[in-house]
Amino acid sequence: MTTGRLPDHEQRILDELERALRRDRRLARRMRSSRPRRRPDLTRVTHYRPHVLTVSLLLAMSTGLMVTGIVTSRPAVIWAFAAIWPLALFAVFRLLCRWTHP
Repeated sequence: MTTGRLPDHEQRILDELERALRRDRRLARRMRSSRPRRRPDLTRVTHYRPHVLTVSLLLAMSTGLMVTGIVTSRPAVIWAFAAIWPLALFAVFRLLCRWTHP
């Protein structure tokens, strides 16, 4: 690829594209307001709608892991419970929100 001047027909095409992009107000507004977000995008998380079966399975698994962890005191079981329990609580919370929202 050379760093020289573009041929005339390519330069005309490029100028035409630049003119069209400058006229696009929506693009200009998005470019002005597009700065890196500090917060993660939570739209997928807030639209999570768990089923009753999923919530009951998560609660059964976490209860089983909790009992097994208490009885055996194995670190792997305790860590598995620590990973499953917040997911179960979040699913219960989202299910309750769905049931109580009109």
